[in-house]
Amino acid sequence: MTIIETPKIQASPVVRPGIRPSGARRGPATRRPGGARIRYRGTGVVMSRAPHRRRPITPATTVLLSLVAAAITVWLGLVAQFGGVVGNTAAVPERLAVVQVHTGETLTQVAQRVAPDAPVGAVAERIRELNELDSAALHAGQTLIAPVG
Repeated sequence: MTIIETPKIQASPVVRPGIRPSGARRGPATRRPGGARIRYRGTGVVMSRAPHRRRPITPATTVLLSLVAAAITVWLGLVAQFGGVVGNTAAVPERLAVVQVHTGETLTQVAQRVAPDAPVGAVAERIRELNELDSAALHAGQTLIAPVG
């Protein structure tokens, strides 16, 4: 048996344009000493190169902005004055009755007890009007005229 030797062919790596083989370095192979600081080139943040000049605020712009602010303020005032909440609001009951204040009860609690379906604030105000109360202070056992319903 005869052994035939074939020549060894060295394979060269395939290098494609734009792709570096692994381990390849870009630029000169410089090494920094172990204790030296790393030097960075730039911040790594892309910034606009367009000129950014501040335009001055003209008196006409100031007047226009103040008129817009005034119009918004007037509109909000009108909405607060006349707008209100749209929808059915429960009215204060027309039927009146004499009720007695329980121990520790406040005017709003009395209003809630005598007219549970009506707005508490309006009923409490009506009780104050009917009884000519100067304050919301009540005493246990006090009798009041109140709208009931």
